[in-house]
Amino acid sequence: MKDFSKETDTRIIVDDLLRQAGWNPADKSQILTEITVYGKGSVHTVPPVREGSGGDSAVLTTSDGDSVPTGRADYVLLSQNGRPLAVIEAKRSAIQPYTAKQQVLPYAKGLDAPFIFLTNGELIYFWDYGNDDARIVNSFFSRRDLERLVEMRSTRKTLATIEIPEYYIRQGETRNVRPYQQEAMQALDHAIELGKRRFLIELPTGTGKTDLICLYLKRLFQGGRAERILFLVDREQLAKQAKEAIQDILSQYSSYWLRPGMARQEQQITVCLLQTMVGRYQEFTSGYFDVVIADECHRSIYGAWQTALTHFDALHIGLTATPSAYIERNTFQFYQCRDDQPDFAFPIQQAFTDGYLVPYKFAIGITVIAAKGAEVDDEAYDPFEFERKWTNEDTNRKMMEEFDRLAWENYQELAPGEKIGPGKAIIFAITKHHAALGYYLNEMHPECKGRYAQVITSDVANADDVIRKFKWEDYPQVAVSVGMLDTGFDCRPVLHLVMCRRVRSPILYQQMRGRGTRTAPQIGKTKFVIYDFFENHKYFNDSDTDIFAGTGTGRAPGGVSRPPKPPGNLVELGLQDEWLHAVTYIEVGPEGERVDKSDYLTNWGKTILTAVKDDELIRKVRDEESLSEQEEQTLAERLNRPEMYFNEDNLRRAYRKPGGSLINFIRAALGKLRIKSSEEELTENFQAWLVSKSVTPDQAQYLSLLKNRGIASGKIGLEDLFNPPLSILNASGLGVELFGEVGLKTIVEDMNESVFQTKTA
Repeated sequence: MKDFSKETDTRIIVDDLLRQAGWNPADKSQILTEITVYGKGSVHTVPPVREGSGGDSAVLTTSDGDSVPTGRADYVLLSQNGRPLAVIEAKRSAIQPYTAKQQVLPYAKGLDAPFIFLTNGELIYFWDYGNDDARIVNSFFSRRDLERLVEMRSTRKTLATIEIPEYYIRQGETRNVRPYQQEAMQALDHAIELGKRRFLIELPTGTGKTDLICLYLKRLFQGGRAERILFLVDREQLAKQAKEAIQDILSQYSSYWLRPGMARQEQQITVCLLQTMVGRYQEFTSGYFDVVIADECHRSIYGAWQTALTHFDALHIGLTATPSAYIERNTFQFYQCRDDQPDFAFPIQQAFTDGYLVPYKFAIGITVIAAKGAEVDDEAYDPFEFERKWTNEDTNRKMMEEFDRLAWENYQELAPGEKIGPGKAIIFAITKHHAALGYYLNEMHPECKGRYAQVITSDVANADDVIRKFKWEDYPQVAVSVGMLDTGFDCRPVLHLVMCRRVRSPILYQQMRGRGTRTAPQIGKTKFVIYDFFENHKYFNDSDTDIFAGTGTGRAPGGVSRPPKPPGNLVELGLQDEWLHAVTYIEVGPEGERVDKSDYLTNWGKTILTAVKDDELIRKVRDEESLSEQEEQTLAERLNRPEMYFNEDNLRRAYRKPGGSLINFIRAALGKLRIKSSEEELTENFQAWLVSKSVTPDQAQYLSLLKNRGIASGKIGLEDLFNPPLSILNASGLGVELFGEVGLKTIVEDMNESVFQTKTA
C-alpha cells in the first residue's frame, strides 16, 4: 500500500476528492490554489512552495481585531460570484489535520471565508469556525452546499419565535397537536439552539411519530434552518406512509421517493429506503442534506447500514418505538444521549392511560402449541424446521378454528361500530408454507368465495393491491403475513392479532403488538385481542394489566424477570436475519417451496442474461439509464412470476445482501456491478463508525492506525497492540494514554462489533 508521506501526495488525493464533490481544481473561477493572503478579502496567486518554508511576515488585522499574518492558503473554494466560501489546509498523511486549525484560521478570516476544511487525505475535518468546533466528515462539500449554508445564516430565525400549531390537516381531517408532540418539538428547539446535532425520540407505535416529525420539519423550513431533508426508512410501507404524510403536512415543499433505478432529483425532501441509500450515498456530498431523519433508527447503526447515515453532516433526528432498555448502546452514542436515555420519550403506559392508544387483552383458553423444547437455539435460525417440528395440519386447523370462533364472539364488544364480522385481523405465520393457514379460514367461510382471508408475502404478485383492499375494503377480513406486516404497517381498524409463530426479539414483539394499538373512532374501537398460540407474552412477562415495555418489570404467570436477547443479538432490518445469513435455502411461491440459494442465483443469472435480448427495461438497466417509478414497478411485477419468483426480498436472502435492490441484482447478473472488495467495505464501515464517535483528533488518528490492522486480519485483538507492526509504534502505551485501560478495551470491542464483525453462511 502506498505511503502518502508527502504533502504533494496529499494534494493528488485532495484534487480527486474535490472532483467527487463537483469541483474542478483546474477551473480558477471555482478554486484558487497556493494563494497569499494580504488582507481581508484580498488574494494573490504565488508559485507553490514546500510546507514549512518561510514567507512574508507582515501582520495585518481583520475587522474583529485578530492578527492576520500574511501567508498561503492551500486551496480557496469560491462561490459563483467569486467570493471565498472555504479554505482547505492539506497536510501530509503523518500529520493530524486538526492540529492545523490555528494556522489556517487567520487565512480564512483574512479572506472572509466562513468555512475551513482540514485534511491529510485520509481524514477530512469541516470547521464552521464561527459556530462550532471542527468535526470529521466523509467528503468535501459542493459549491451548492456551502452557498446554501451561507444563505441560511442570513435567513435564520430563533425557533422560539415560530409558533407551534394547535392543529393540522391530515388525510382530510383536522387533527389536534397532542401535548406530548408539542413537548417533543420544544425539546428539539432547545437542543438545536444549544448546538446539539443529534436527537433521539422514542414514541410508541401509533402515537404519530411521522406526523410529529413532519410538523417539526415545517418549523425548520420556516426558521431558515433547513432546505434539504433526507427521510430514511427501512420498509416500502413506511416509505409510502412517510410520503403521504409529507404531501399532507408539507405540501408546499417539493418531495420525492428516491428509488434504486431512479435518477436523483433536486427536490427539498427525499424519502429513501435505507437499503437503497446504502448503495447510493456516494452520489451525494456529506453536506447535501441539512437534516436526516432515520425512522426505527436502532436498525441503522451497524456496519454498512451506518454508512448511509453517518455520511451526511447534518442534524440527525432518530425515531424509534423501541424502549430504551432494548436499544443497543451504539444508538445512544450516535445520538449523543447521556445515561442511555432518549432526548424525548413518551411511555406506552401513558399513551394507553391518555387514550392515544387502544389497550389489549390476551385470548384465554386457547391451545398452546410450543412446548419447552421449542427453546432450542438451532431452531431460531431455521424457521422451516421449527414449523415442521411444532405444527401440522391438525394443529394449524385447530388454531384457526379457535381464533375464528373467539373473534366472532368478541368483535362487537371490542368495536360496537364494526358492521362486518369479525373485524380486521392479522395472522403472523412462521414461513411462506405456513401461511396456508388462510386456506382453513376460507374453507370455514365458503360464502366469501375465497375472499375471507388473504395471504400477503413477497411472492404475491399483487401484494400492494391486497394490502390496499385489506386496509380500505370489506374483504379480506384476515391478512396472513410472513414478515410483511410485522412492522411499519398501519391499519387502524385491526381488532385481532394472531401469533402463530415464536418471537424472541423484544423489539419485534413490541412492533407486532403495535399493529393493533392504533385508535379507530369510526368503529368505536376500545380494545383489541392477541391470540398468542406460542405464549410469547409469557416469555416477555406481558399482560394487559402489567404491560411489557422493555423494562423487564412484567409479572405475568410463569414469566422470567427479564427475557434474554435473541441468539447472536440479531438486528432487525426488515428481514429475518437468520434467513439471510445462516439458512442455505429460500422459500418461494404460494407453497413455500425450498430452493437452494446457489441454485436460485444460478437461475436468476440465466434468466436475466436471456431476457436482456428482448426486454427493453432490463436493457435500460444494463445501459445505466434511469427508470421511472412506473417502469421500475412494471419490471418488478414482470420478474416476480412463477416458477422462480424473482423479487427483491428473495434475492436479498439469496445474495445475503440486506442492502441490495432489484436494480443492483440485475446489474450484478449482467456483470455490470462491481462488488466492493472486503477492504473497501471495511474502510467505508470504519469511516462511518468513526464519524459517529465523539473522539478527539488524536484518538481518531490512533483508531485509523488500528483500522489498517483490522482490515489485514479481520479483527483487532488487544494482543495485536503488543506485536509488530503495532508494537513498533508503541500502540499499547499510546492507546492507554488516549483512552485509559478500560476505555481502550471498550473501544476495540466496539470497533470489532460495529466494523469488522461479519456473518457467513
